[in-house]
Amino acid sequence: SIAYGDFRQFYLIVDRVGVSVLRDPYSSKPYVLYYTRKRVGGGVQNFEAPKLVKFATS
Repeated sequence: SIAYGDFRQFYLIVDRVGVSVLRDPYSSKPYVLYYTRKRVGGGVQNFEAPKLVKFATS
């Protein structure tokens, strides 16, 4: 199968608000480690935007 169409109308990627930063409590100076995390989400916005072409196999 092949999908074609306007994927910008089909799927929407959303950035969540905020970034979390965690300092590693087990690392010692001067080598302190930080862990960062940012969340994103997404979902189908328009189910009619893409089209699928199916190929038959024999």
